[in-house]
Amino acid sequence: MRSLLRPLLTCVLALVLMPLAQAATQFLLNENCPPSFELMDDGSCELRNLYQFYDSLQDMGVGGTQTSLPAHRDGFTPKQIDLGRFLFFDPALSGDGSTSCASCHHPDKGFSDGRARSIGINGHEAERSAPTLWNVAFLKRLFWDARSGSLEEQAQGPLFHPHEMGNSEAQLRQTLNDNSTYRALFKQAFPDSNSSDVELPQLYSALTAFQTSLISLNSRYDRYAHGYHAALNQQEIEGMNVFRSFVARCAECHTPPLFTNQQIAVIGTPEPEGRALDIGAEVTFDVAKLKGGFKVPSLRNIAKTAPYMHSGRFETLRETVEFYTKGRGHAVPEGVDMHLHWHIWEPNLTDYELDRLVDFLGTLTDETFKPQIPQRVPSGLTPIDHLPQQGESS
Repeated sequence: MRSLLRPLLTCVLALVLMPLAQAATQFLLNENCPPSFELMDDGSCELRNLYQFYDSLQDMGVGGTQTSLPAHRDGFTPKQIDLGRFLFFDPALSGDGSTSCASCHHPDKGFSDGRARSIGINGHEAERSAPTLWNVAFLKRLFWDARSGSLEEQAQGPLFHPHEMGNSEAQLRQTLNDNSTYRALFKQAFPDSNSSDVELPQLYSALTAFQTSLISLNSRYDRYAHGYHAALNQQEIEGMNVFRSFVARCAECHTPPLFTNQQIAVIGTPEPEGRALDIGAEVTFDVAKLKGGFKVPSLRNIAKTAPYMHSGRFETLRETVEFYTKGRGHAVPEGVDMHLHWHIWEPNLTDYELDRLVDFLGTLTDETFKPQIPQRVPSGLTPIDHLPQQGESS
């Protein structure tokens, strides 16, 4: 009897362990850091770039080129970063399995989505456009209205917003824990966890890990800044000089090398026809003088993220730069008291100067380290790998 029982128990144990073994072999998390990161002795990935050689106190001027970057997030392991990549592209994170993070932040769209306002679950239109995720590791505040202070906090906004990804904490936790593949992957990425279940803070941490790996610092502008001046042509250099000038004042808010000063600015951009005024950061900080104020966005990869402004009001970069020279407060609705940023004035730039500005903005494109879209995700759902252009049907 004992001789018959032992093979039977072995068979049962094998059947129980087989799903976890298959999960571990079908999806193997990367053990190498992403490009531009160095694997440290403790197993974490630390960012490396040429801007770390510069001192911000030198060569500042207005928009100085050889200046250092602000503090950034890193220190995640390769497996945490790669798990975040799978999660980012998996529609299972949404309430009905239709929408992933990449639906609104697609790598081929500059980690935006090419829409004036994003489309969430059940076809709901968001209130604002999707900002790029390139270089979010450097940002102190997230969302257009700066209402979030960390990427972990920011992730919870779209996940649980009824018009974005439409999930709930209970359903999301169950979805992850009912999936043997995800349970195995989370155990790989967070081996020190005391719980056998997937916990939502681990999810937020993995998504943060992936997003902090989205580094774009090797554009033609960067090569110029590091000393290879042939990287830009004459017209682009002229545009850079306009950008840095005390007349245009672009660089005072869009400060190199991140091309944002990370502050709130009230600029009085017009809303799309028929839409009410978005008061922006006034709600976040409960300060009337921030009515219509929004976080100054980075201009990195700006040529890839049309349309522009918080509401997608402008279709092209040419329209966008022209807005700033049409006169202080020209688009502020009648009767609205708006405290415009002091940099918003009347520089009276010529058409030639505006065209050169657009030329220069095109030099900020760098997708060298664009991550690979996974062909499969642990849920078995189809990763989002194509986004319709504005006006196309879904």
